[in-house]
Amino acid sequence: MEKVLLFNEVSILNASIEKIVRLIVGLFMFVATFGLVSCNSNDDENGTIEIDGIDLRADIDCCSAEEALQVYKFLQTVKIVPELSTTIDNKYNVFAYTKTGTFHKGYNDVYFVVTKKSTGNYVKNYEISNITPLMFMTKMNMSHSTPVGGVVSQLENLPLALKHGWVSYLMDSSENGSWTISYDISVLGSEGGIKSKDITVDALPQGQEWLKSFKIGSDTYYLSLVNPIDFATGTNEISAYISKKNTPATTPYSLAAETFTVEIDPRMPDMGNHTSPDNVKLTRQPDGSYKGIINLTMTGLWRIHLTVKDANGNVVGGGDDLKDGLSSLYWDVTL
Repeated sequence: MEKVLLFNEVSILNASIEKIVRLIVGLFMFVATFGLVSCNSNDDENGTIEIDGIDLRADIDCCSAEEALQVYKFLQTVKIVPELSTTIDNKYNVFAYTKTGTFHKGYNDVYFVVTKKSTGNYVKNYEISNITPLMFMTKMNMSHSTPVGGVVSQLENLPLALKHGWVSYLMDSSENGSWTISYDISVLGSEGGIKSKDITVDALPQGQEWLKSFKIGSDTYYLSLVNPIDFATGTNEISAYISKKNTPATTPYSLAAETFTVEIDPRMPDMGNHTSPDNVKLTRQPDGSYKGIINLTMTGLWRIHLTVKDANGNVVGGGDDLKDGLSSLYWDVTL
C-alpha cells in the first residue's frame, strides 16, 4: 500500500512539473513572438494591422533578434558624432558614427543608424543624400568642398538598418579655414537632415600623408588612401579612391569616371630607402574603389611612391623619378 501511494505521489509530481514546463515554454514563445512583431523597424502609422490593440506590420525582417544584435555589436566598435545626429518630425532619431567620434584630414568612414523615437527599434527604409562638407577659407573669402563617397549604401554583410558612406577632407581645421557639413535624409515619408553644422577636422599625426592630388590638364584629381591605421607588418590589402574636383568647387567631389591603375613602390626613408617585394598595383573595382596588395616588412615610416596611369598606360601622375625609387606623388604611413 505504501508503495502504491508513493508511486501515485511521484506521478502527480511529474504531471505537475510537466504542466509547469509547458507553461514556461508557452510563455517564452509568446514573449519571443511578440518581441519579433514589436521589433519591426518600419512601424509607421500607414498600412498597419491591429489585433486586440497590437500593431502587426507586414515588414518585420529588419529587426530579427539576430540582425538587431549584429547592428548593436557593430556600433560598439565606433563612436557617435553628436554634430551629425538629429531627429525628424519628433518620430525618428538619426545617429552618425565614425571610428573615433571625430573627423581627421583624409579618408573617414561614416555610418548612419535610424531608430523610432518611441520604441528605439531600428529603421531600415531610409535614404541619406546630398552629403556636403564645405570649408570656408578665411583669408581667401571663398569656400570649397572635398571628396565624398556619394550615395550612402548598406554596409556589406550587415542589415539594411546600418548604412555607410565616407568623406575625405582635404585640409584640417585651422585659423586658415573652418568646416561645416550638411546632409538630407528621408525616413518613411518624413524629411529632415542637418544644414551647415560646424565640425572640427583634426590634423593627422606628424609625418602622415593619406591624401594627395595630381593634375591632368586643368583637371585636379585626389587620391584618398583608405584606413592605413589598419595596416600591419606583412601583407595588407591596400584600398584607395580617386575623386575629381567639381565645378563649382563647392560641389562635393565625386569619384572620377576615368579608369586608372596606381602602381606602388613602398620605401623606408629612415632605413636607406629600401623597398619590399610582392606588391601589387591598385586597379579599379566594381564599387569604384581601387585595390591592390602592399607588403610592409617592418615597423616604421613607409613612403608609398605612386605612379598613376590612364587606361592607355600613359603616366598621368607621379612616376617622375622612379629610377631612384622616388616620386613626387606619395602617401606616408607609419606602422
